[in-house]
Amino acid sequence: MLFSDIIGQQDAVRLLTQMVKDQRIPHALLFLGPSGSGKLPLAMAMAQYLMCEDQQANDACGRCRSCLKTSKLIHPDLHFSFPTVGTNIKSDDFLSQWRTAMQDNPYLNVNEWLQLIGAANKQGNINKEECLNIIRKLSLKTFESNYKVLIMWLPEYLGKEGNRLLKLIEEPPENTIFILVAEQQELILNTILSRCQLVKVPRLKDEDIVAGLEQKELASGEAANSIAFLSSGNFNEALKLAAKTENDNATLFLDWLRKCYKGNAVELVPWVEKFATIGRENQKYFLQYALHFLREFLIHQVTQTTQLRLGPEETKTAKNLTKVIGPEQIQEISELISEVSYYVERNANPKLLFLDTSIRIHDIMRTKKAVQA
Repeated sequence: MLFSDIIGQQDAVRLLTQMVKDQRIPHALLFLGPSGSGKLPLAMAMAQYLMCEDQQANDACGRCRSCLKTSKLIHPDLHFSFPTVGTNIKSDDFLSQWRTAMQDNPYLNVNEWLQLIGAANKQGNINKEECLNIIRKLSLKTFESNYKVLIMWLPEYLGKEGNRLLKLIEEPPENTIFILVAEQQELILNTILSRCQLVKVPRLKDEDIVAGLEQKELASGEAANSIAFLSSGNFNEALKLAAKTENDNATLFLDWLRKCYKGNAVELVPWVEKFATIGRENQKYFLQYALHFLREFLIHQVTQTTQLRLGPEETKTAKNLTKVIGPEQIQEISELISEVSYYVERNANPKLLFLDTSIRIHDIMRTKKAVQA
């Protein structure tokens, strides 16, 4: 991956290239930003630039032996760590799938990755065995490059196991660089954060997404502008919209809201039983979408704007819902969804959890109707 391949994020690119030029490269970098902003492509471009045998002014050459291997993610001095499922499973066990996934779409989200490796009802993590493997690999001398680089995608999945890496991150072997790629700073140990230099990677601008879509020949003109607006700075979502992939979470969430409003147990119970089987990672991603919808719905309620970052069916539903619930109820439902996310993380029984949540959402909606009446 070259810096010239990166969509947008020119401020971050300038910062990283200047670090290399000045030979003032921190031994631990933390790329922090929302899903789909391009953090992982940035990390791979930084690794290739560091390991390039013929560095150019602002990018790797893309032609040397090191660049050719790094671009295929097979360089012996480039290591990856990412969430997996299972007790003693290591990232190395999924390297083949990882390389394929990165070649296909380095903007993918964690839920897509975990489903790709068969997470099913299991939650992803970066476990003890993975940490020990990282320590072992980074204690070895470099094979071909002047640098050893470890890219860890989503260190928030380390949990307390991150304590095993503290000494290594603080005092790594010579010319060893850690690049942590994260989305939720609050879930990372403070002792790890304090050892890293932060590089903020903001949401992509609409014009950057348009340029990216046109560069990949996926959309242009008005279609690209529409996709950029709806994707809300997330290039992964833009790719889905360009491919006209239906948002399953949108369909599922709108169906759930309708059933919650009606409060018919004959309809709600089968929905909850089916939803309980989709796996915790899918449930977590569904709840993230629900919060996105409610945020856009609240914007519509408060400002009366019709320019929402929602699809046509979602926007239509949002407008119809204004007859049923107001800003206070949206806030209540959002807080409830956030609470449910907490319990899903902690392996709560999904049938009981979502049936209770459905009943509580029904009560919130009907309370608004009673006030209006």
